[in-house]
Amino acid sequence: MNTGDQYLKAIYLAQRLEDGPAATGTLADMLDVSPASVNEMIGKLEERGMADHEKYKGVTLTDEGIAQAEDALQTYCIIERFLANVLEVEDFRGEARALESVIDDTVAERLDTIIDRREECPDCFDAGEDKCEYLEPVVESAD
Repeated sequence: MNTGDQYLKAIYLAQRLEDGPAATGTLADMLDVSPASVNEMIGKLEERGMADHEKYKGVTLTDEGIAQAEDALQTYCIIERFLANVLEVEDFRGEARALESVIDDTVAERLDTIIDRREECPDCFDAGEDKCEYLEPVVESAD
């Protein structure tokens, strides 16, 4: 997943949260980047036919952008589930965010064979809670 995919994923989730176009300020907060960086990437996504931006209204994804964003979100969910349930990483969300930009589709597909990903993925991702609604990390008991 590349940086463009991270933006597509953020726009996709922000559109779900805001029930409409994603505000650039919301995207800047979600991605922890400057509004100028968001505007620059939105321009690139528009050039690639992935997004449409209307000044003062926000950005929406095209059908192609939605498809790529759903793939990016699914890859993120695979990484998150692998870290939480297979490796039992405590801060699996933080680690997943750090890894999502360097994990390619081949690695994600291989990780997917190891985890128990639900059929609903990525529709099971709760944008408001920023997590898969079915992910229940394995927690070791301290006996």
